[in-house]
Amino acid sequence: MKQNKSKKGLVIALIAIAALLAVVIVLENTLKPTSMLFTVLKKGAVYSLVAVSLNLLNGFTGLFSLGQAGFMLLGAYTYAILTVPTASRDTVYYLYGGSAVNFSLPELFGGGAAGLIVGVTLGLILAGLAAAFFAWLIGLPVLRLKSDYLAIATLGFAEIIRAVFQWDKLGPVTNGANMIKSFPTFTDFNIKDAGGQVVLRLSTFFPFLVAVICIGIIVLLIHSSYGRAFKAIREDEIAAEAMGIDLARHKMLSFCISAFFSGVGGALLAMYSNQVQAKLFTSALSYELLLIVVIGGIGSVTGSCLASFLYIAASEWWLRGLDEDPFVIGNIAISAPGFFRTGLRMVVFSVIIMVVVLFFRRGIMGDKELPNLFKPRKKSKQKEAAK
Repeated sequence: MKQNKSKKGLVIALIAIAALLAVVIVLENTLKPTSMLFTVLKKGAVYSLVAVSLNLLNGFTGLFSLGQAGFMLLGAYTYAILTVPTASRDTVYYLYGGSAVNFSLPELFGGGAAGLIVGVTLGLILAGLAAAFFAWLIGLPVLRLKSDYLAIATLGFAEIIRAVFQWDKLGPVTNGANMIKSFPTFTDFNIKDAGGQVVLRLSTFFPFLVAVICIGIIVLLIHSSYGRAFKAIREDEIAAEAMGIDLARHKMLSFCISAFFSGVGGALLAMYSNQVQAKLFTSALSYELLLIVVIGGIGSVTGSCLASFLYIAASEWWLRGLDEDPFVIGNIAISAPGFFRTGLRMVVFSVIIMVVVLFFRRGIMGDKELPNLFKPRKKSKQKEAAK
């Protein structure tokens, strides 16, 4: 019976995911490409992946880390450095007389559509591996720490790696404090005809597809024996060790896996921004991601995904008009000179966050997932006996 239910749930999940991806394609090819909706969808997909990877570490393993911005930086730079076209490298690295890396992954696989797909896919994987490798290096000494000390150590790592990547001596590789651009982005996945006109837009579908695949892998991991070991470490390390769980090994595994998907998310964020610059990956980015995890619910994959889209929609779209006078809602314009001004959006946004935290102390979803909300609650044995 349990196997039948799990298979049925898997089929329903796959159908829902396929329907979601189909809706994204339809919307992208129906609405105007300049609509803010696509900004929310693209950036929300990227943030949802990184938030879920952070939740794997903070929510499911109980390790408090603030180094996600550093892992995203490693992923973004790895992807950008390896995919910039060779013809554009002299222009991008003009201050250093060219790039130390003289190849481009899409070009290595023949260019064209096939080379783009294979090259970008390999670039995303290498971005994750680079972040995971550095996570393994710093995890050796850092994972012996607990709670606040671990958070401070990982935050320090993120700031150090950001400063190192702006070091002028590494300019031929990282371009120093300058930005790297001209690498493949989401818009390169739009299908064009012989005249260069777009016939099928897939620039929003691509980040959704990558995020869905990566989050699906994380969900499978959470429901595996490794995921159960992570949860046991979160609940009680002493009891978990007594049950035969290797604490050091499983903590390192969770740390590296979280870093891997954060690196992939960093590469996707670079594709969304069309550029990479170290100063964009500050500690504020780690705080944003932690806030998303808390709002969605620590220990809930669904909560992290929902909170990511809500956070991006509120900060980038719905409340943006508060920074200008008049404030426009649809066809209605509200004017209040001196009230609607630059910065009001963040004030209102902060108040909304405070309200959410006060009334949803465990987040929007708590530790529940979306399918569990539709299951009827089981009556307790005491109530049944009373009847």
